[in-house]
Amino acid sequence: MSFFQYLKSKEFLRTIISVVVLVVIMIFGLMKWMDNYTKHDEKIKVPNLEQLSLSETQVTLQDLKLNFVVIDSASFNPKFPPKSVIEQDPIAGDFVKENRKIYVTLNPSGYRKIVIPNFVEGENSGSSKKGVVIHLKSLGFRIGKDIYIPGRYKDVVRGLEANGKKVNPGDKLSKNTIIHLVLERGTEKRDSIQFTKKIQELHSIQ
Repeated sequence: MSFFQYLKSKEFLRTIISVVVLVVIMIFGLMKWMDNYTKHDEKIKVPNLEQLSLSETQVTLQDLKLNFVVIDSASFNPKFPPKSVIEQDPIAGDFVKENRKIYVTLNPSGYRKIVIPNFVEGENSGSSKKGVVIHLKSLGFRIGKDIYIPGRYKDVVRGLEANGKKVNPGDKLSKNTIIHLVLERGTEKRDSIQFTKKIQELHSIQ
């Protein structure tokens, strides 16, 4: 059989058809494999993790085949439970692929502790109410009521109280604690220059 006769034969036609079918099958198989490998059409909706505990977050994301990375926040947010999720990236509602890492920021267990400065160095020395209030607020405390005691000078700080107890210099209180000022009920005013100098010294210690 000559070459031209072979091109016109049924055997050649069957060969061509077999090759075409084989190529189609290979292309279809390769596309299917690539689709499964890249998960091109598979998208996972990121859930809302806010206020969930760490264990609840882990279970929720594992069920969706998502990973997570924990980021500790330095600032306590009283609107969220301690050690709960306060932020997440990507945000809830975004679509991601399987095994994507979700970054979650956890709320601290409470406000950080702050050292109380010495506002009263001795019996005859003390700081003005205004200066102490400014300093305490700058440290993140809240100011409560004034507690007056007998004394010579007007509004000179003789002590601090919080949570029903006396506060001593060097004590550590949680930020946002309400601090009450113990003040002299006198009528004389102390030298304002002395007050200013003392507050400047206290700020330089912090």
